[in-house]
Amino acid sequence: MSRAGEESIVIEGPSGALEAVLTRGEVPGLLAVICHPNPVQGGTMQNKVVHTLMRTARDLGASTLRFNFRGVGASAGQHDYGVGEVDDCLAVIDWALQHEGTSRLWLMGFSFGGFVAAAAATRLAQWPERLVLVAPSVEKQDFAALKPLAGPVSVMMGEDDDVVAPAAVYAAFADERAAEVVRFADTGHFFHGKLVPLKAEVERVLTDQA
Repeated sequence: MSRAGEESIVIEGPSGALEAVLTRGEVPGLLAVICHPNPVQGGTMQNKVVHTLMRTARDLGASTLRFNFRGVGASAGQHDYGVGEVDDCLAVIDWALQHEGTSRLWLMGFSFGGFVAAAAATRLAQWPERLVLVAPSVEKQDFAALKPLAGPVSVMMGEDDDVVAPAAVYAAFADERAAEVVRFADTGHFFHGKLVPLKAEVERVLTDQA
C-alpha cells in the first residue's frame, strides 16, 4: 500500500516493467531520482537511506521517483551487476522527462545505487543539477571508468563504513575538482543513528546556491 501522496507506477525499462513510486512536489519541473543499494544484499527502494534521501528532496518541494532495479520486487529482469541497472536508471529519467515535464534533475544513490547514479550521470546529455552519492561503491563496480566526472558531485561517507572502504572513496574523489566529500564520524555503512545529520547535510548540498 502506498503512503499518502505516493503513487505506485510502472515504467517500461530495457528488461521489462520497473516498479516505481512517485511523489509530486510543489516546485514545477524539479525531480529527484533515487537509486537503491545492492539487490544481492537485499537492497530495494524501501531502504531507509533511500527513504531519507527521498524525504529530503520531498521536503524541499521536489517531486521524487524511487524505483526497483531489474529483478527486484515487482521489476522484471535479472540482476546485472551494475551494467543493466544503469540502463534502468536512464530509462526512469527518460520517462520523467517525457511524462513529468522534468527540467531540473537531482540524481542520488546509496552504495551500489551511488555507482549507478554516477554512471547514469556520465551518460546524460546534461549533467544533473545535483548529484549526491551516499557511501558509493567504488571498488566492486568499475568506478574508475567513469573518471574524470563531467560535473559536480557531493559524497556522504561514514568514517566507520565496513562495507565500502572509506579510504577508497576518499581516494576516488580526491582528484575530482568539483567534488565535495562530507565525512560522518562514528558512522557505519547504513548510517544507523545518523539519518538525521545525513538528511541535514543532503538538504544543505541540495539548496547550496554556489
